[in-house]
Amino acid sequence: MSSTLAGAFGVAALFVAVLALVFAIQALRARTGPAAQTTSGTPPEPEPQPAQPEARPGTVKSELRRLGKDLEVTRGELKETLQHLVVVRYDAFGDTGGKLSWSMALLDDHGDGVVLTSINSRADARTYAKEIKAFASESKLSPEEEEAIDTLRKEAGPTVD
Repeated sequence: MSSTLAGAFGVAALFVAVLALVFAIQALRARTGPAAQTTSGTPPEPEPQPAQPEARPGTVKSELRRLGKDLEVTRGELKETLQHLVVVRYDAFGDTGGKLSWSMALLDDHGDGVVLTSINSRADARTYAKEIKAFASESKLSPEEEEAIDTLRKEAGPTVD
């Protein structure tokens, strides 16, 4: 590359940098407003700001506020989802092995949900579903179903409302 061409690129780059600086100054002046531009040597007094000024749409601040609100809504909805699960396997009858029978509790943070049970024998399998409210059921629960619910109650600890 010749020195003339390099010099031309240098002058063009300097021109672009100065132009960018002028635009940045103009944007800063427009943002601070005419009250900040005084002719005297004393700086202007800051205007009292509201406690939480509303951010302009499309700014990072407004997006963070929106995401914070969305996160709180999501956390509230998550408490009502069936997210806690435990399975208790057992032999329902003495003549079968392999712990093919099972009880599964699916509960939310409030202890509401369902217990599913499958009793397997040599001839057939039976499946039951029982509704659970606040870690209790109106239906009679088997010892294995009680064990599944108690396990989730202990795991939930103080986070359960």
